[in-house]
Amino acid sequence: MYVVHTGAMSLVHEDQVVDTLEPGECFGHPSLLSGLAPAFSVVAHEDSTALLIPREPALRVLGHPAGAAYIASSLRERLVRTGETAHALPDLSLLRLSALVDREPLVLEPETSLREAAQAMSRERRPAALVRLAEDGMGLVTDADLRELGLAQGRSPEDPVRTVTQAEPQTAPGDHTVGEVLIDLLEAQRRDVCVSDPTGRIVGLLGIEDLTGGEHSSFALRRELSEAPDVDTLVATVTEGLPRLLTSLLSAGLAPLDITRVLAAESDVVTMRLLDFAFETHGQAPVAWAWMALGSVARRELTLASDQDNAFAYDDAADGEADAFFERVATDVNNGLSRCGFGEDNAEVLARSPRWRMSETGWRDELQACLDHPDRSHLVRAAVAFDFRHVGGGLEIVPGLVEVLRSARRYPDFIGRLARTVTDWPVPLKRRGRFDTDDEGRIDLKKGGALPVANLARFYAISSGITTSGTLARLVAAEDTGHLDPVQATNLREAFSLVARIRLEHHAACLRDGRPLDNMVDPETLPELQRATLREALEEVAEQQKKMSSYAPLGV
Repeated sequence: MYVVHTGAMSLVHEDQVVDTLEPGECFGHPSLLSGLAPAFSVVAHEDSTALLIPREPALRVLGHPAGAAYIASSLRERLVRTGETAHALPDLSLLRLSALVDREPLVLEPETSLREAAQAMSRERRPAALVRLAEDGMGLVTDADLRELGLAQGRSPEDPVRTVTQAEPQTAPGDHTVGEVLIDLLEAQRRDVCVSDPTGRIVGLLGIEDLTGGEHSSFALRRELSEAPDVDTLVATVTEGLPRLLTSLLSAGLAPLDITRVLAAESDVVTMRLLDFAFETHGQAPVAWAWMALGSVARRELTLASDQDNAFAYDDAADGEADAFFERVATDVNNGLSRCGFGEDNAEVLARSPRWRMSETGWRDELQACLDHPDRSHLVRAAVAFDFRHVGGGLEIVPGLVEVLRSARRYPDFIGRLARTVTDWPVPLKRRGRFDTDDEGRIDLKKGGALPVANLARFYAISSGITTSGTLARLVAAEDTGHLDPVQATNLREAFSLVARIRLEHHAACLRDGRPLDNMVDPETLPELQRATLREALEEVAEQQKKMSSYAPLGV
């Protein structure tokens, strides 16, 4: 068994970083106990040292009740993190080809010289190009063709590109999946495919690298983010890669809340990389610490228009100097996230703020104060802090906070007042189901759609002793435990998913048109069926909000 002594080490599963091991954390004990091969790889994240504990003393330590508790908690944590990482990253083979096409192909005239063709492809950074042939047909030329069929065969750089062009390139409709096309390419011994639209027009070119996890893949983007050498490179990768990924996943027909999970997973990688850079700048942490995501990031309901909500916890042994150290680290990370496009919360719910950066005991006391004194200020704080998720760091912050969260149902005053907050964000509907729009005919689908359902789900979860944080998971759990009627639970889940879909599509349209991202949607621009379904969904949410009076009668 090994214990991390200094530095940090990455716990890797199938080429994906599952967790970062800080000083005091162990690895090797599952294999030591089971005799089986390791399930994870452990890679030094920076200059690090580890202490080796031989088999016999390790077994004696792990045989004690405290050792057994450590084994159970550490294995559970790694199992959960592995599942979250794997399920947040969809299988690229299920994507449609059209989801990977993000620009028109480069088209060359047949008499273009090999030199000019190579220059044009280099200038446009294209590994392949179409060549216009007779009778409106299209051929294909690749980098390999220019080398192997052109110059390697003794052709002059001034020879026309048509002499090395593939007259019958591999072509596939845009609605075919990547998995299907990979098999076709394998059988044809080709490396490139022309993607066609329903009319047969070629609208894009994809190489084998694109299909097997190239720049459009969430796996590839995750790897690129985790390997960014500096903050500037990380920012450039995020600002270019996340919008492209959103467009690809929407085009592939992925469920909207699966898309938000992917975006949250990528956000976690960005956060951890920024923490790496911060510690490189300021030095090794003086005590154990934990970075926590709050709000929509914690619930894995992140969109590209979401603000950053985060918090920081550190070991109780920390002094004022350690707090100042972590303030500098958190400030660097918050500023880096802002540069990456995750705006700063208007209420300053940021880890750099003293109100959201404190010791482990401080956090437990803070959450307990929300239950003991549920005034307006504490309710607002609870609405954010009760949706938390441990993103990184070696401090075991979660068990203590979950214990407080689970006890909340035993505080009727808090539960009653929490119920009243469910109506803080009314749905944008007037009488007779008409949309309540602003002066420009728009409704805010975050404040009037997503937040009301998230607040309802949080109330049902906390009042039922449910400690999971995702909105859909909370609604499912509330139904399973009998605290929410099955029909109502289904309607709320469908409403939340519909609102998420419309918001994500709106964000993609904003990106396409070069407009700032927002959540302001004109209902009249929606397809008629989607508009009618949205109206019905919001009416259901409004009905559920009215039922909160049974928990908190008017006047209380």
